Amino acid sequence: MRTRHYVAAGVVILLAVVLAAILRPHDSGQGGRAEQEPAGEAEGERAGSGEVQEEQEVTAERLEALAEAKASGKFGAKVAATTSPATGWVGSRVMSSSFDDWEPAVGTDPAAPYVYLLTTRYGTEPPDCAAHCPSPFIAIAISSNGGSTWGAQKPVCLCLGSKAQYDPTIEVVPNTGAVYSVFLNADRHNGFSTVFTKSTDHGATWSDPVHVYGNVSWTDKPEIATSASGKDVYVSWNGPQGGDLYVGQSHDYGATWTQQKLSDDKRYYYAYDARVLSDGTVVFSESSIVYSGLTNVDGEVWHHAIISRDKGQTWENVIVAKVPVGESCVADGCKPDFYIGQTSVVADAPGHLVFTYEGPTTAGGPQRVYVSTSADAGRTWSAGAPVSVSGENATGPRLASSGGGNARIWYMQTAGGDNPDAWNVWYRSSTNGGRTWSSPVKIDDAPAGAAGYVNANGFGEVYGDYGEIAVTNTGKTVAVWGEGFSYTGPGGSWFNIQR
Repeated sequence: MRTRHYVAAGVVILLAVVLAAILRPHDSGQGGRAEQEPAGEAEGERAGSGEVQEEQEVTAERLEALAEAKASGKFGAKVAATTSPATGWVGSRVMSSSFDDWEPAVGTDPAAPYVYLLTTRYGTEPPDCAAHCPSPFIAIAISSNGGSTWGAQKPVCLCLGSKAQYDPTIEVVPNTGAVYSVFLNADRHNGFSTVFTKSTDHGATWSDPVHVYGNVSWTDKPEIATSASGKDVYVSWNGPQGGDLYVGQSHDYGATWTQQKLSDDKRYYYAYDARVLSDGTVVFSESSIVYSGLTNVDGEVWHHAIISRDKGQTWENVIVAKVPVGESCVADGCKPDFYIGQTSVVADAPGHLVFTYEGPTTAGGPQRVYVSTSADAGRTWSAGAPVSVSGENATGPRLASSGGGNARIWYMQTAGGDNPDAWNVWYRSSTNGGRTWSSPVKIDDAPAGAAGYVNANGFGEVYGDYGEIAVTNTGKTVAVWGEGFSYTGPGGSWFNIQR
């Protein structure tokens, strides 16, 4: 859930614990001179109080659209199998054809054949939950054999008394196989709080959720990263006053948390990806924008690498690129900012990072996906090189790596230029740290009509603010994304796996 901000008077919420932080923003595309971000409004002039109301309205609209689609026979039928899979892939599948699934995530175990898929599930309550159940809730599907077969789908957390859950993220601890997840949990008395839960038995059971930042009125868009041991865990999010950048950290396997606020200006931050490098360096890929009114965006989109080299004591804000504001979303229920600002980052070799982002050539134009690289652990970055085609609108790039200079990317792109209702998912790979890339392969390969929103040219609309990509213990790529009729839906979470 990437909620849109409201410029409104708000309640000043004091941090429970604030660590001393140093934030050093600077441009780095060409090793440029440090540039201070503009001073912001006084704290309390911006607030996220409207976020809860807006998400309730979006949920109500989705439920209405789901009911109408089911009544008309456009949704809920069994999805047709993929008969002509993309070369080198098993064929795309949907997590569930019966439920309205939005915004998926994926995690893989690098040392064992476990694959974990998460999604936000609308229109139903968790199975075997009688009362006070969250809806929507976070559903999980688990495979113990690299994605060949899957167990029954179930909630990550019943969280009785919770009103709703959004924004699932998941990571597998490399050294232990423990599974960490962070998501938004909205209880019946407060707004969206970011919570952490973990499993040490391959997702069979989960710990009670722990708030990474108290029981506050609102947070949004969390992203998680963990050290190889699982002891050091980092989560970035925005809120609760507005789009301010926060990082929470735990150095006891997620048991207790401290927090840092890393921005205080007009820019509204969104975290999209994160890595902890082999030397303990933490890197978040984020974007920031400036809103005008409720949803319109002014100025430029800034793409950031938020970096700590001392286990979260101090942080750097490195601006990788600045781009114009891209093409507005015109789908039913969509806000103008839906496509803009997505990023991803991966370490493909010690000290070498690959960063992807999106942006148009001119304001309001179609976006292209770009890749930038860093040979000095994120201090400076190369100029972005395009990997998507010119003339089509592209969004949602995601990166993964198996090391040794290997990098993998997928992104969504329109089909036909002026047709905003036909999207495809494209995959490319690099063996030299992102300098060159393989030819693109279309991996949303379900046949036309497989679902009501799948047509001969693609699918109707990107369904979810993000998707994800991961690599299995045998080196196979797993990609997961959302497809739907429109922003309002309904739709499904789809995935594909390399052979």
